[in-house]
Amino acid sequence: MAEAEDMQTFTSIMDALVRISTSMKNMEKELLCPVCQEMYKQPLVLPCTHNVCQACAREVLGQQGYVGHGGDPSSEPTSPASTPSTRSPRLSRRTLPKPERLDRLLKSGFGTYPGRKRGALHPQAIVFPCPACQGDVELGERGLAGLFRNLTLERVVERYRQSVSVGGSILCQLCKPPPLEATKGCTECRATFCNECFKLFHPWGTQKAQHEPTLPTLSFRPKGLMCPDHKEEVTHYCKTCQRLVCQLCRVRRTHSGHKITPVLSAYQALKDKLSKSLTYILGNQDTVQTQICELEETLRHTEVSGQQAKEEVSQLVRGLGAVLEEKRAVLLQAIEDCQQERLARLGAQLQEHRSLLDGSGLVGYAQEVLKETDQPCFVQAAKQLHNRIARATEALQMFRPAASSSFRHCQLDVGREMKLLTELNFLRVPEAPVIDTQRTFAYDQIFLCWRLPPHSPPAWHYTIEFRRTDVPAQPGPAHWQRREEVRGTSALLENPDTGSVYVLRVRGCNKAGYGEYSEDVHLHTPPAPVLHFFLDGRWGSSRERLAISKDQRAVRSVPGLPLLLAAERLLTGCHLSVDVVLGDVAVTQGRSYWACAVDPASYLVKVGVGLESKLQESFQGAADVISPRYDPDSGHDSGAEDATVEALPPFAFLTIGMGKILLGAGAGAGAGLTGRDGPAAGCTVPLPPRLGICLDYEQGRVSFLDAVSFRGLLECPLDCSGPVCPAFCFIGGGAVQLQEPVGTKPERKVTIGGFAKLD
Repeated sequence: MAEAEDMQTFTSIMDALVRISTSMKNMEKELLCPVCQEMYKQPLVLPCTHNVCQACAREVLGQQGYVGHGGDPSSEPTSPASTPSTRSPRLSRRTLPKPERLDRLLKSGFGTYPGRKRGALHPQAIVFPCPACQGDVELGERGLAGLFRNLTLERVVERYRQSVSVGGSILCQLCKPPPLEATKGCTECRATFCNECFKLFHPWGTQKAQHEPTLPTLSFRPKGLMCPDHKEEVTHYCKTCQRLVCQLCRVRRTHSGHKITPVLSAYQALKDKLSKSLTYILGNQDTVQTQICELEETLRHTEVSGQQAKEEVSQLVRGLGAVLEEKRAVLLQAIEDCQQERLARLGAQLQEHRSLLDGSGLVGYAQEVLKETDQPCFVQAAKQLHNRIARATEALQMFRPAASSSFRHCQLDVGREMKLLTELNFLRVPEAPVIDTQRTFAYDQIFLCWRLPPHSPPAWHYTIEFRRTDVPAQPGPAHWQRREEVRGTSALLENPDTGSVYVLRVRGCNKAGYGEYSEDVHLHTPPAPVLHFFLDGRWGSSRERLAISKDQRAVRSVPGLPLLLAAERLLTGCHLSVDVVLGDVAVTQGRSYWACAVDPASYLVKVGVGLESKLQESFQGAADVISPRYDPDSGHDSGAEDATVEALPPFAFLTIGMGKILLGAGAGAGAGLTGRDGPAAGCTVPLPPRLGICLDYEQGRVSFLDAVSFRGLLECPLDCSGPVCPAFCFIGGGAVQLQEPVGTKPERKVTIGGFAKLD
């Protein structure tokens, strides 16, 4: 009976040892340096929370061209292992740089590195390529000297070595492989030496000669974490920077306004979070095992489905013949890449879940970290570990395979391609473009806009042709001006002749050749050069009722209280003010033209010109007028007075109200526009989209035109004895928008210039 109990106890002990051994072996990958793939030796914590051996980090920086920035060059190394260049000459682990590399470094200057000039006031921060996350990490100006050592990870590595009995004896850390057995240790240097290396690094007559040798060991570590900047013990944790700090760091400007807590609080908070997450994972081992089985099945199904998908693709592609062989290879490679990507993702997810098993991988490492009693060291190691545990916990709670096993998206549908092959025909030229007459117009320049029909083949570029129709015809074919290779679907024709009629057409071109021309479009250019001006509302008594836009090209009159009272007292007389706004440019010679758009809902708007002095005199302190039906044209506009009066009117206006143009009883006689030449006097005509005003200063005449068709509406005399400026009057609510010059519109993309005549 006793023998059976002893045997059962022995079996239980052996099973426990096997589980511990398996757990430690699974945890080994957590303890390997990503650079040398060996156990960590004096690991440093990078800003990205990954670890790397100190010697490996120095070697990586050397490969990047950084010289003398692996640590603090002004102080002696604390450990011989931290200065590879001072290793034993007899047993150096690393080869010397090549001569061409030394020449390059000497030419670039001692103590310099790429991007930094000698004597620069602000040295460039050192960038370290992290081998774990494949990202560039900024180490600051001090380089590796500003990083913390991961003492907790060193302790875990040492416990792992002791548990699996890696190496029966302690070896010298300074010898070239194969290293000799260590005979001495040094607490001050924190390294183990053979006899020869100990003598080399502790020469007589130096301070190191006073170091007391000890028995060889691998547990040389500082008692606590020291601040790399001030060499003092860390006592606080900065939540903002997520970094351990000392008392001096705490009061420095670098951490001003940051959330800083004692290291005890950070230790307890991180330990509680890590413990809870680890407890949850350990309490759901059945779920982990179930998900592992599902992932394994998904992996098998992915392999089968991927193979089937490749066969289907191969069969479809082979049907297209030898011409599509290259395409088949491309498609197969795409599926292969997708399959490998999914297998890699699923494999990584499987490995991650396997590491969540009790005593395995990440869990085992976390269990070992929880044994840490040094609070600062634990905080340093637990911060990055908790992030991984938190991600593992989230993946466990929201489990879903990292990739789908279905490859339906890789199936080919060749029906459309087969149809295209059967309908294969010659290339078609673009169809005739359609000119957009709503957006095509002439002002200071001609803006031409077009589009292709819906089912037309695309055009690579366009050709624009245009000519004047009001010039005497020459014998033979018409002479067109042409612009080749116009990109886009709009263009500008610069510097057109005034008072002319242009005919324009467009055709597209692609690989098949030129298509048909569009229908001809006729455009009238303004009768005079365009006058560019802005609205100026800085004078007058009506500025509070006039709202001028920021670009000073639009104005709106807001009806005031008198008009509202008039609506309430229809049978009672009321007083209304005339609101006036002028242009900021006055005309003193030549012919000028400008256009504007009047809001059809305006109550009463007058558009015209006048002597600047008379306008300011008449409207600066304009008296109220009786009744909204009062016509301020009387005595001041288009010649409606008695014909015997010799003096010319100082200003002329065209009256617009409620979407109509009001032509006075005497307008027809002054304008001479009757019958076919224009509207009859004493009538109303519809308001066009844009109104044009043409001023002939020398002749003392003003013409009002339909700015779309350039049809004459009204012509009247004007006193041009002084500067004449554009003017706009409002009685009640209304709005006016000046036409913007074509060349300033942001939508214009192509400028047509340097025309060449085509015979």
